[in-house]
This record gives sequence, structure tokens and C-alpha cells, in this order.
Amino acid sequence: MARKAKVERKTKETAIALSLDLDGTGKAEVSTGIPFFDHMLCLMAMHGLFDLTLKAQGDLEVDFHHTVEDVGIVVGEGIKKALGDGAGINRFGQALVPMDEALSRVVVDISGRPVLGYRVKATGKIKDFSLELVESFFKAVTDHAGITLHIDLLCGSNLHHVVEAIFKGFGRALDAATSLDERRTGVPSTKGRL
Repeated sequence: MARKAKVERKTKETAIALSLDLDGTGKAEVSTGIPFFDHMLCLMAMHGLFDLTLKAQGDLEVDFHHTVEDVGIVVGEGIKKALGDGAGINRFGQALVPMDEALSRVVVDISGRPVLGYRVKATGKIKDFSLELVESFFKAVTDHAGITLHIDLLCGSNLHHVVEAIFKGFGRALDAATSLDERRTGVPSTKGRL
């Protein structure tokens, strides 16, 4: 069964179209109008081994926030839709990812309970991209995918490396959590549903 999703979202602030294949090979085609964010989303897909096509138009002249948050909403909805009832998945995934001096730990539970634990002290901007937008993106993903997500920055001083370690870590942890276990036939919960 194909674990794919297509999601579109249109508001007065943004217009976003996403195609997601959880069982892909890491191919990404992303255009949000924010080059650094595009780079991070491509890294996330490549290291998560899922195929992602995402096109977003937003009111970037106002701020990047609307676009980044709405992309997070659409990515979260895509993950939830592609997973269906979650039968056969591992459910839990984790990744420790170094990027030179930076080290992130990302842990995912496909739980049906949206919780974000975000412990990243780094602040500042990369070009015009504020690091507070990273938390906004993952909060939106978490809320709309219905997942528990913990992100910890264990160390790091270069802001680009910090954010890159986080996005790569999320891709790897999500891949582990959504991967199928051939021994499991049902949903990985004693409740019988996620």
C-alpha cells in the first residue's frame, strides 16, 4: 500500500501544495521563496529517505513567519495522511546527528498526541531567517501530524550547523518511526489506535 499524500492549503497569506512519499529515496523539489528554508527541507527529505515536492507562495514582504508556519502545517498534514492508521510502523524513532561542532538529538513518537519539547538555546539570524522560525515550523508539524517530538541541541555554535543538524535529525528520526516492521500487523499501541 502506497504511503503517499497530497495536501494543498490556501489562505490570504500563503498558497502551498505538497506531495509526500514516505517510502521514497530522498528526492526533494522545494520552492518556498526562502532559500535557506528550502535547503533545510531538502536535507530533511534526503536524510529521511522520503520524496518531497513542495511549492509555496507567501507574503514574504511582510515576514517569513506565515510561510514557514503554514509549510509546517502542510508537512504535518501530509505525514498524518500518508501514515493512515499507522498499522505496521515502528512508531518510535530517534537520531543523534552531528554537523561539525553541532550535535542534535531528535526523538519522535507517532503517538496521536501533539507535543513539542524544543530545547534549543541558539538565537539569531541566518541571513534574513530568524532561528525562532525553526521552532514555529516544528510546532506546526507536531500539531498537524499528531506526533510527540523532542528536539535537543546538545552543543553547537555555528547557527547554520545547528539548524542543519536539527533538520537532518528530524528526517532520520521520522524515517525510523514511520518505517514498517514486517513482524507487526496492527497499530503499535495497546489501545488499538494511535
